Amino acid sequence: MSLVRRCSRTACGRPAVATLTYVYADSTAVLGPLATYAEPHCYDLCAEHSERLTAPRGWDVVRLTDGSAPSRPSGDDLEALANAVREAARPHDRAAQAGGSGPGSGGSGGGGNGTGETRRGHLRVLRSPDS
Repeated sequence: MSLVRRCSRTACGRPAVATLTYVYADSTAVLGPLATYAEPHCYDLCAEHSERLTAPRGWDVVRLTDGSAPSRPSGDDLEALANAVREAARPHDRAAQAGGSGPGSGGSGGGGNGTGETRRGHLRVLRSPDS
């Protein structure tokens, strides 16, 4: 039977998800994944209290992740993904403007090799025999 550790904050009964440790010599608060076992000089915090954590003036907060939880994409990540999709679509746009004769366009816009297969780069579109 495993016991769920609770948040160390007064009057908070939520389950702990992170452990807070203070490094006094460096004036640093370190917030990391929930420790394997409870330490006497560490504080276990729930998700809400760990997100709202602030350190005393002049102190730094270091947030460590264990890599097991999926990270939320940032605005930069989403913009990079959108740019990659736009870039991947460009060769197709150029081939369409050139009349389908570009590399990987399947030849003269028809079935390519006569089998109803159209090839674009490393992808193939297989047409059903009905079309």
